[in-house]
Amino acid sequence: MFRIKFDTKSVSAIALSAIILAGCSTSSAPMSADSGAAEYETAATESDSSDISYADSSGDLSIASAQVSTGYDEAMMADEAATSTEYAGTGNINDAAYATTFFDDYGVNPFVDTEDDNLSTFAMDVDTASYTIARRFVRDGNMPDPASIRTEEFINYFKHDYAPPNDGAFAIHLEGAPSPFGEESHKLLRVGLQGKIIGADERDNVALTFVVDVSGSMDQENRLGLAKRSLNLLVEELRPTDSVAIVVYGSDTRMVLESTMATDANKERIVNAINGLRINGSTNAEAGLRLGYSSAWENFNEQANNRVILVSDGVANIGRTGPDSIWEQIKQYAEEGITMTSVGVGMGNYNDVLMEQLADNGNGNYAYVDNLDEARRIFVVGMTGTLQVIAMDAKIQVEFNAEAVRNYRLIGYENRAVADDDFRNDDEDAGEVGAGHSVTALYEVKLEKDVDPASDARLATVYVRYEDPDVAEIIELNQEFGVNQLQADFATTSPSFQLDATVAEYAEVLKESYWAESTMADVLQMAQTVEELYNPNMVADAELVKAVSEFVELVDKTERMASAQAQH
Repeated sequence: MFRIKFDTKSVSAIALSAIILAGCSTSSAPMSADSGAAEYETAATESDSSDISYADSSGDLSIASAQVSTGYDEAMMADEAATSTEYAGTGNINDAAYATTFFDDYGVNPFVDTEDDNLSTFAMDVDTASYTIARRFVRDGNMPDPASIRTEEFINYFKHDYAPPNDGAFAIHLEGAPSPFGEESHKLLRVGLQGKIIGADERDNVALTFVVDVSGSMDQENRLGLAKRSLNLLVEELRPTDSVAIVVYGSDTRMVLESTMATDANKERIVNAINGLRINGSTNAEAGLRLGYSSAWENFNEQANNRVILVSDGVANIGRTGPDSIWEQIKQYAEEGITMTSVGVGMGNYNDVLMEQLADNGNGNYAYVDNLDEARRIFVVGMTGTLQVIAMDAKIQVEFNAEAVRNYRLIGYENRAVADDDFRNDDEDAGEVGAGHSVTALYEVKLEKDVDPASDARLATVYVRYEDPDVAEIIELNQEFGVNQLQADFATTSPSFQLDATVAEYAEVLKESYWAESTMADVLQMAQTVEELYNPNMVADAELVKAVSEFVELVDKTERMASAQAQH
């Protein structure tokens, strides 16, 4: 490895972000369908010096906090079959896994002394893209980029057995036990929330606008083909009272289908419009989103959930996609009731940063589709959760008892942190949660030495605060957890608790977290033990059984790749 030192007093974070997000701009022009040409602006700011490094093992280029894997476009994978050889080189710079991928490294949460700060506050997150991106890496025979790992998205990918609430949007479920990883004295505390379940026949109507990337990069690996098949799955689930409009963008932007009711007679027309999409040159994401949101606004249905669904690889080489251009416009539309789902496809020429931030600013969710089964999970099995929001600006605050807890560490949610004082600031943007979704957070906790395990002392209180979108009312609920509620043995905890712990450790090892002391072999052993708890003869949910089995296969393949790398 060689390392290049940059003084960021001369090279600003804004300037560096221009390398990461195509088309950063400080312009905030009103949204219109015919946006102007691309602008790239930079400004100098003062900060500490940062390292930029090329790493031999991963091929990553780290710029400040952003990780960029670089390489030659002509070395892109032709299709999944061409990348099935497990340990082959790629031909990219430093043998990077893919030609060009953009990820943002948010770091790793530290341990916090409760005497200094006994409050941990963060926005809820139901995104799952990080897990399926890692799955794509591993199935292609590549170790995931550490910067692509967001541990909470690994955990939240899996279904949980939390009971739903009797009323309100959430039920709180708390569980704790000795941690199977790290120091012997550490405990693992799980904060689980289950959102209310709304059946497919009970959901609100939806007014959807598909914004589909048909640029040249979408021709690689048949990305557009996967996008079309995924959207067709969703269309088949729609009711006659739902509607669909379709916008495409490439070198130019155009309306393919005006807002059309999804009646049986019209579904064939909608599907034909999707199937007729063709590749068309460059990538003007800004213009596509402007036209998409303009259409959604013109056809706004006050009696429905209005949502833009963006399907793209996130690469934008024409137009502006920076925080002061389209992001602010998307926020404004979100405030008016038009939310967003961003769906990523492809790898190599893939911009995870842009796809995640667009969904965040659009008060929506972000998923990555690596195969048709994943599309089915999102648009068929989880359709209501994807499209119907039950909680806006949802936040969690955990108050630890300093007399019982010496220190704690939130595992994941690094880019979801909320200032403690803003927990009850209802103007603070937070997370949106769809119907039926569960949200899970794990804490590593170290108790004070003199705490009696049988003590009924309070260990922590969990507070949940959100806005009910149906009545625009702020709701807050809380639940305490006592020291004596910690189980004495990790092996006696619920199967989902053991699964969460194992999935989290897998993510932390992939992320090369400072706190991850396990080897991948350790994680594999734990995963195989957990798999026994999800025997199809014992668990009725076939989708969950399959997901756990696939997870164990991923860990096994990752361990074999790690062992092979260690031998070289």
